[in-house]
Amino acid sequence: MKRALFTRNRFWLALSLVLVMLSAIGASLIQTSAYTVTVKDMNWETSSGQSLSALLYKPNGVSADNPAPAIVVAHGWWNNKEMQDANYVELARRGYVVVSIDMYGHGNSDYLPNADLAIGGTGMYDAVKLVADLPYVQQDKIGVSGHSNGARAANFSIGLDNEADTPLIASVLLVDNDGVYTDADGAFTNIYGARDAGIVADQYDEFFFRSYSAEGAALTPPREYIGTANAQSFLNFGGEGTESREAGQFYDGKVDGDDAFRVIYTPAETHPWGTISKTTVASQIGFWEESFGAPNPIAEGSQVWQVKEAFTTVGLIGFGIFLLAFARALLTTRAFAGLRFEGGDALVARDRKGHTWFWGGLVVSAFASAITYVLLSQSPLMAGIAFNVVPTIFTQGAVFFIATWAALNGLIGLVIMTVSYHLFGKKNGTDLRAIGVLPGWRKFFHGIGLGAVVVAAAFGLVFVVDYFFQTDFRLWVVAIKAFGPDKLWIGLLYLPFFLIYFLLNSVAINSFNRFTIRGKEWGNTAVLALFNSLAPIILVAAQYTTFAITGELILGFGGIFSIWLFPVIVILAVAAVISRKLYRATNNPYIGGFIMAAVVTLMSVSNTLTVTY
Repeated sequence: MKRALFTRNRFWLALSLVLVMLSAIGASLIQTSAYTVTVKDMNWETSSGQSLSALLYKPNGVSADNPAPAIVVAHGWWNNKEMQDANYVELARRGYVVVSIDMYGHGNSDYLPNADLAIGGTGMYDAVKLVADLPYVQQDKIGVSGHSNGARAANFSIGLDNEADTPLIASVLLVDNDGVYTDADGAFTNIYGARDAGIVADQYDEFFFRSYSAEGAALTPPREYIGTANAQSFLNFGGEGTESREAGQFYDGKVDGDDAFRVIYTPAETHPWGTISKTTVASQIGFWEESFGAPNPIAEGSQVWQVKEAFTTVGLIGFGIFLLAFARALLTTRAFAGLRFEGGDALVARDRKGHTWFWGGLVVSAFASAITYVLLSQSPLMAGIAFNVVPTIFTQGAVFFIATWAALNGLIGLVIMTVSYHLFGKKNGTDLRAIGVLPGWRKFFHGIGLGAVVVAAAFGLVFVVDYFFQTDFRLWVVAIKAFGPDKLWIGLLYLPFFLIYFLLNSVAINSFNRFTIRGKEWGNTAVLALFNSLAPIILVAAQYTTFAITGELILGFGGIFSIWLFPVIVILAVAAVISRKLYRATNNPYIGGFIMAAVVTLMSVSNTLTVTY
């Protein structure tokens, strides 16, 4: 490797650390409202006998003598407490005490069997009980809000609160999940009582806000929800009502002599969009100001959580640069100098036949990737495992689904490479040792050792940032966060699947498909990064184009399967770039493949649902 590359690498390594530190300080500054809000990472044994993890945001001026309203917020399924950052940042800076929980089965909270996930409102009502005991909280102003199944947890909590000797919840806002409209007999009801209650119903929600016939056929899409009997009953406090009520309006009423209001917001958004929507966050702010008043009033449109998201994105970029720069820095050390590639780097363009094999292989692999994903999504067995209905040793069903698809595509890639080698490469002088496919066992495991050191060091940065700044690296659904030691053991179940894919993917990208396009290698790298992500891009585009036009999803291709592809698009493109850069420095495709497999495994197992059987 040329000395100039090592010199440049010092710059990139320094830059990665600067970006990580900038991200940590900037995100911390925003989420604490310039350190006027105290953040505590809590974990306690609840009255349900389970361990619950949560972030507590307490404005500095709040005390027993100056109590404030409190709001418990919850993420959706397959997420964690940090996904509520837009809400806890904005509500805390307006003077509310905010508790963002890891619902049971998520993050650092205890796991539960599927049958017991309603315990303690999936953790939300257990958090409400804790909040009610805090001396600096106004006892008559405790609210709950959740996104998706976090809203389901809010509904569970309302049911528990209705049965309590002393009800604790004063208000509830459900985001991207239906309310409870009817009782066991199918008659319209008002389980929310005299509480203020609201719903955020996305017009393009993938899962909720449809009306159905007695036979189960969908009658209305989500964008027509406001005109349905369910929505009108909710706005009429459980009655059928003769007055047609509209979205975005507060409707006052009396329940058992107490004042209450109902409201439904209908943004033109999708289900996952609700976690990063300025419109939905504004609805949160407006709802709680209407219900509790704002201790520190700030206009709904004045939001800063996007700045925190920008800083955590900077950290995500810094993390990616560190993976590459630190790996190359280790090649200058005595321990790993033997992995440096000192050979030439003269690449040439392929001839027409070579290009035919190249483009043909890309098209076939992208097509196979899309088809296998759809077929797996339609398999009853895979769906049963993915949603933790079928008991297996794989307690994270969603991760198992993606990992299985990845491994299957890795094996398909192996078949394509084998055919390509025997029908084209071998005849044209391709040497498997020279291109790094057969580096020898010693170099192979030496490279794996380097990769392990890099991954450990990179996640060391994550834990340092979490410990000192209570933040992480994320952009929407792409998140790298600290985790408990249990996730390492869980990760070992899925690492082999991801290794199959990323090791073989790196071999395909670098050993079999590295050449120049119009005299430039970066063009080749860009094409491979695009095709790595092409199948997920096509599937997502097809799903949401259909949804936008018809108001319904593609028949047989459920919404969650397209949502799971959002982070995959980014990860696969990045994998192509990182593995290519490391291959140029080492002529070893397995180092970059191992690093990506390990990172993706840890990302996956720390940002999902875990159940027990």
